[in-house]
Amino acid sequence: MTVKLYWKDAYLKEFDSVVERVDGNIVVLRETAFYPTGGGVLNDTGTLTVNGTGCRVADVTKEGDTIFHHIEGVPQINAGDSAHGEIDWNRRYSLMRYHTAVHLMDGIVEKSYQNGGITGGTIFPDRARMDFAMENLNRELAQKIVDETNSAANEGHKVSSKMISRDEALSMPNLARTEPGRKLIESMPEVRVVEIEGIDVQSDGGLHVADTKEIGKLFLSKFENKGKHSKRIEITLGESK
Repeated sequence: MTVKLYWKDAYLKEFDSVVERVDGNIVVLRETAFYPTGGGVLNDTGTLTVNGTGCRVADVTKEGDTIFHHIEGVPQINAGDSAHGEIDWNRRYSLMRYHTAVHLMDGIVEKSYQNGGITGGTIFPDRARMDFAMENLNRELAQKIVDETNSAANEGHKVSSKMISRDEALSMPNLARTEPGRKLIESMPEVRVVEIEGIDVQSDGGLHVADTKEIGKLFLSKFENKGKHSKRIEITLGESK
């Protein structure tokens, strides 16, 4: 099992670890601050330095509790070697801002619009795409939701995370808002919960900013009608505060 340093501190930019095993261009560390692709959020990139040689971490994936660092250019690396990792911070921070923006928008929709919410999406370093099961959603309403999300972001709500038991998670209504998410909760002894104070609580394994003011301003960049019960919104962000 790889220790997830990014859950302890999403703002951690550098870390030291030990190589546990190597398989070609894949390196497994004892602990890592590199976030793997998951939950619709893209992975971190950065640099891993081992035995004085730095190599690019181009991709990060996971299987179960093990995280795999896919590196470019494979120097001589062996199990037991000391390693130093550096995160591409601008990419990480952008992904964090977009992720919190999506959760905040989801919370606004859940509170104010009872006829459907986010059913999926993808978070990129320069934009976020969300799919909604809202029959009445059009561009005008999408802009209204974005405006309401901006107002909430400017209020400065604290964002925090914690681990709770499966039983406690199952007793909390609407903690997971997709069927795969609910099934995942049922399979886990502990569930990580992310809370935007006063607005939203949901199960989530991703990384977020500490305060909604860090999100910056949301802009509606695209609206698509994908069908009667499927609408797609794409947002971009302005500068962080």
